[in-house]
Amino acid sequence: MKIYTKTGDKGKTSLYDGTKIDKDSLRVESYGTVDELNSVIGFASKFVEDDDISSKLLKIQKRLFFVAGELATVEEGKFKFKVREEDIEGLERIIDEYLPKISGFDKFIVPGTSRASAALHVSRTICRRAERRILSLKKEEEVSDILIKFVNRLSDVLYTFARYLETDLTIMDFESSYNEKI
Repeated sequence: MKIYTKTGDKGKTSLYDGTKIDKDSLRVESYGTVDELNSVIGFASKFVEDDDISSKLLKIQKRLFFVAGELATVEEGKFKFKVREEDIEGLERIIDEYLPKISGFDKFIVPGTSRASAALHVSRTICRRAERRILSLKKEEEVSDILIKFVNRLSDVLYTFARYLETDLTIMDFESSYNEKI
């Protein structure tokens, strides 16, 4: 099997179900950003020393293949591994487990006081971008509400993990920071 098909040379790609589509379409942007998110979570996990969080991140990465597969399929029934409500409930359990362990949760913080938290904050922002791309796609085509809810909740999980792994919390003081010289 060759990795190159040459159809991409003309700006086209094939979806999971074989549908040909422009490479810059909202659908490709959506699942491409999910792919980027999956990669950056893998990168972030290499800085995480907490075994429980590392294990959860790997499970999340595996679930993101289902998100991308669902987005990369137009023809109903061609991709059977859809995100489920129970996946969202799993993310909510993670948030409920870690949120009580975080201090200063109701304050703005300067993100990234450790390598792990910095990488997870980058993951969170890419997740938010993926969500925006998916919402734009939903304005034009059918996208599962459960899938959108999953991506939204995932950004909350990534934020929760990043905040939990902050080592030297820097609370944002808008008043003094505004007057501070750069």
